[in-house]
Amino acid sequence: FGSKGTEESDERQFNDAENRLRSGGGLFGKKPMVFGNSTGEINQQTTSIGLPVNPYLWQASLETIDFMPLSSVDAFAGIIITDWYTDSNNIEQRCKLNIFIKGLEMKTSNLKVNSFCQILSEAGNWVDQNQNIDNNRKIENAILNKAKKIRLSKS
Repeated sequence: FGSKGTEESDERQFNDAENRLRSGGGLFGKKPMVFGNSTGEINQQTTSIGLPVNPYLWQASLETIDFMPLSSVDAFAGIIITDWYTDSNNIEQRCKLNIFIKGLEMKTSNLKVNSFCQILSEAGNWVDQNQNIDNNRKIENAILNKAKKIRLSKS
């Protein structure tokens, strides 16, 4: 928003401020209704200003990978990057995820997961493994299923 506000940008700023007041302020507010109204419907205009990606996919992604340490999170770009995660049952393998969420619609084409795994060699070096497309799809499906449950719980 520039200092030379147009009528359209002034209206967007007003709608954004109104949404922040309604939700308790801040980007995510203090109430979970920041992404929708009491009927669970998403206000496309306000949501696109506050969070330009589907809020259910965003929340479901974070909840699905909540056991992994986060390296970088950008809600406006729809990007979640985890740090390396090692399962205590297999300490010779580590994995990290890049999750990309595009657009406001909750559909498969708006979600992309890339996983990267490495194994520990006998020399003590981490060696890249080939990307497992099936695992990427499984994670995408888990996120989509969780997003559907979140959306249903809001209605």
